[in-house]
Amino acid sequence: MSEGELNDPEEVFGERGPTVTFSNLHYCVQESRGVCCKKGPEKYILKDVSGIIRPGLNAIMGSTGSGKTSLLDVIAGRKDPAGMRQGRVLIDGKAVTSDLRLMSAYVVQDDILMGTLSVKENLLFSANLRLSPQQFTSSDKQSRVESIIQDLGLTDCADTKIGTDFLRGVSGGERKRCSIGMELITSPSLLFLDEPTTGLDSNTANAIISLLRRLSRGGKTVILSIHQPRYSIFKQFDQLMLMHKGEVVYAGAAAEALDYFTVLGYHIEPFDNPADFFLDITNGEAKSTAQSRSAGAHKKPGDKNPLALMYRQSAVYGHVYEELKHVSQAFGDGVKGQGEMADYATSFFYQMRIVCGRTVLNTLRNPQTSYAQMAVNIFFAVLVGLIYFQMPLTLPEALQNRTGAFFFLIINMVFGNLSAVELFINERAIFIHENSSGYYRTSVYFLSKIFADLIPNRIIPIFVFSAIAYYMMGLKPAFLAFLCFTLTMCMVSLAGVSLAFLVSASVSSFAMANILIALPFVFMMVFGGFLVNLNSMLSWLSWLKWISIFGYGMNAVFINEMTGQFFYSNTTPIPGEVFLRHQDLDYSCWGFWQNEVALLGIIVVCMVLAYVQLRRINRWK
Repeated sequence: MSEGELNDPEEVFGERGPTVTFSNLHYCVQESRGVCCKKGPEKYILKDVSGIIRPGLNAIMGSTGSGKTSLLDVIAGRKDPAGMRQGRVLIDGKAVTSDLRLMSAYVVQDDILMGTLSVKENLLFSANLRLSPQQFTSSDKQSRVESIIQDLGLTDCADTKIGTDFLRGVSGGERKRCSIGMELITSPSLLFLDEPTTGLDSNTANAIISLLRRLSRGGKTVILSIHQPRYSIFKQFDQLMLMHKGEVVYAGAAAEALDYFTVLGYHIEPFDNPADFFLDITNGEAKSTAQSRSAGAHKKPGDKNPLALMYRQSAVYGHVYEELKHVSQAFGDGVKGQGEMADYATSFFYQMRIVCGRTVLNTLRNPQTSYAQMAVNIFFAVLVGLIYFQMPLTLPEALQNRTGAFFFLIINMVFGNLSAVELFINERAIFIHENSSGYYRTSVYFLSKIFADLIPNRIIPIFVFSAIAYYMMGLKPAFLAFLCFTLTMCMVSLAGVSLAFLVSASVSSFAMANILIALPFVFMMVFGGFLVNLNSMLSWLSWLKWISIFGYGMNAVFINEMTGQFFYSNTTPIPGEVFLRHQDLDYSCWGFWQNEVALLGIIVVCMVLAYVQLRRINRWK
C-alpha cells in the first residue's frame, strides 16, 4: 500500500485551516475510593503527549482507554483545567482561550438533538442563536440552513422529525449529519468530532468520513477520534495519531504509518486492515521480528510503553520535536489559561424568544407531557367529584367528607408532579452541550422552562381541574371562594414542582431523583399537622410543619371553605369558625394569605436553589 493509495495527490485544499500544536500534555483525574467518595490517587490519562495537527482530515486512533478522546477534549478545551498538570495547546501559534469556541465546533459522540424537532428546525435553532442578528438577517440564516442541508445530503429528510421514544424519526446516519450540520452553522475553521462512526453501519460510517474529508478540502482542520475504522475509511485520513495507554506511539502521515512499523519489524498479513493491524501492535498481539530491539526497549528502567519510547527515538518524532521547539521559542512563556468567557452572539431577550419557542413546540409535540397531563387532571377531577358529590352541610358527615376530600386533593396536587423530576434529567445532555457551546445563557434555559413549560403544563390543567371538582363537590358557592380555592391548588402544585425542579437539577439519574423527591413529600404529608398532633406527640419534630406544603395547603382550603359557612347538627346551625378555632387556625383574612405567602416562599427558595444547581452542573468531561 503506497502513499498514493491513501491520498489523492491532485486533491488540493481550499483556504487553509488553522494548525494546532500541543506539547508535553500531562492530564490526570482524581480517583475516588468507596461509597464515601474519598479522594484516591491521581490517575494520569495523558502522559507527556506532544504533536502537530495540520489542515486536513486528522484521526486520533487507539483502543478503548488509550486516551484518544481525552486528548481530543484537552485540545478542544473541554476538559477540566484542574486536571492539567503540564503542557500547552496553541492554535496557529497563539494561546487557546475561550474564544476558541467562536472559531471551532465540537460534535459529541452521542447525537444530542431535540427529537421532537425536524432536521431543518434543529439547524435553524442553531443558526438563530449562534449567528448575530446584527450581521445575519432571517433570510441569511434560512439560506445558510438550506445550504448546509444540501451540502450534507439532508434534503429528503429536512422536514422529518429527529425522533424520540414515542416518535419515529430519521436514520442514524442522518442524525449524525444533522449533528455535524448544527456545528457547521458558524462556518468553523476547526472541527472536532468524538468517534463520529459509533453506532453506524459500515456504509453509513464511510459516507460520514467521506463528508468530513470533503469539508477538510474546503479549508477546515478536521480532528476526530476513532476506534477501529474499516480500510475504506482509514485510507481517507491525511494524518494519523496512534495512542496507547495515554502515550503517542505514532504521529505522522497516515500513508507512512505502515512503513514506520515495518521498519520496527512488524509485518502486516495480506488482506489485513491496517487499522486492525495497528491495534494488534499496540495491544501486543502482533509480534515484531526485530526481537533484540524490542527486548532492548523493555529493559529501559521506568518505561512501561516500549512503542512510545521507540516513537520518541524515531526520525518522525525528531521532525515534530524541532518544529514544536521552534513554535515554543516564538511564543515564549505566554499565558496558557482558558481566558474569559466569550460573549454570546445574541442578546438575553432574543435567546428567551428562541428557546421558549422551542420549549413550547417540544411540549406540544410530546403528548405524554401536554395532552396527557390535561387528560389526567380531568379524570381525577371527575373521580373526586363523583366520590364527594354534593357534600352535605350536616354534621358530622360535612367535616369528615371535607377533610377527606381536601386531603385527597392536596395529595393529588403534590404527588401529581413527580414527573417534573424528569425535566432537567431528560435534557441534561442537551443543556450541557448547548450551554457549553454558547447557544444560550443558563438563566435563559431555566426561565424558558418556567414560562413555556411550567405554566402551561401546571397552571392551566389545574384551573380546569378545580373548576370541575369544586362545583361537583358542592363547596362554598361564592365565586371568590372558588378563585381562592383554585389559587391554593395552583400554589400547592407549584410548590411541589419547584421541589421537583430542585431535585432534577441536582442529580443525573432517575432512580436517585425519585428517592430524593418521595422522601420530603412523605415527611411533609405526615408532619403537616393533620395526621399527627405534633404538640402532644413527637413535639421535637413540630418545626417540620413550617416547611410542609401539605400543612399550608390544607390550612388554606379549610379557612377558605369554613369561614362564613354554617353547618347543621340536627337543626342547630354551627358556624365553620368553630371548627377552625378547634384546629387552632387563624381564619382572618391574613390567616388565609399567610399560608399562600408561605407556599410562595417555598416556591421561590426551591426555584432559586434549582437555578444555582443548574449553574453548578459540571460541564467538563
